[in-house]
Amino acid sequence: MSPEESIERIKGKVGEIAGIARLPRFSPEYKKWHRETSRLLEMIFGKGASQVKDFEAIRFVYNGIHVLGDGEPFDRRFQAALKEAAAILTSMHEEIAEFGVLGVGSDRANPLSVVETICSRFHAVARQLRARHGSRPTLEVQDEYDVQDLLHSLLRVHFDDIRPEEWTPSYAGAASRMDFLLKDESVVVEVKKTRSGLRDKDVGDQLIVDIARYKEHPGCKTLVCFVYDPDGWIGNPVALKKDLEKRSEAPLVKVLIFPETK
Repeated sequence: MSPEESIERIKGKVGEIAGIARLPRFSPEYKKWHRETSRLLEMIFGKGASQVKDFEAIRFVYNGIHVLGDGEPFDRRFQAALKEAAAILTSMHEEIAEFGVLGVGSDRANPLSVVETICSRFHAVARQLRARHGSRPTLEVQDEYDVQDLLHSLLRVHFDDIRPEEWTPSYAGAASRMDFLLKDESVVVEVKKTRSGLRDKDVGDQLIVDIARYKEHPGCKTLVCFVYDPDGWIGNPVALKKDLEKRSEAPLVKVLIFPETK
């Protein structure tokens, strides 16, 4: 995730606080916001980073002496915690703006960045495989299965526990398989390859169903949708990406469309 995107996503979470403050404490909206914010900070700074710990240390529950049935101390503590969260998150995006994303020194610390790098270079790798010495047989990336095979090999360079094609819970009466589950990182990578009969709308429709399925999967906290578009069938990749990522309630959704069109 780029520094610019990190800043915008954190600002978005700060912007949601005002609405949450008007709701009863520990509403479903608050719980969703807190979970998504924790996961977002892990994606940006890495698990165990000081920024993640600072957010998790905010005390939303009043633990002091109170009169039974008097909820005012609990309300005051909750409102104060929301203000504290807004201040801390604001300081984080200001920190990124000034210094960049610090503290992510290893691939393991930020698996999403690793997956994004692999997907961004996938097309270059696929083209390089064609140029074998002596015209030896090679992998021609012609369909979605070829994309899966090559991507699986590239993921193996960085991740230990990769579980291909695990069954997802049924949705609308049908079960399906995910392409890859990075078990330790709680990241699912879903692969699509465009073709003449699979363009913007068709890819979008398929991924909307996939996103809904992964909401029910306990091992998926982040869903990466890798759309391999070597022939440029996606007419408006920016719009497709925005439309799908808006659905990132849980899990968080990241859409990667490569190679990028100029």
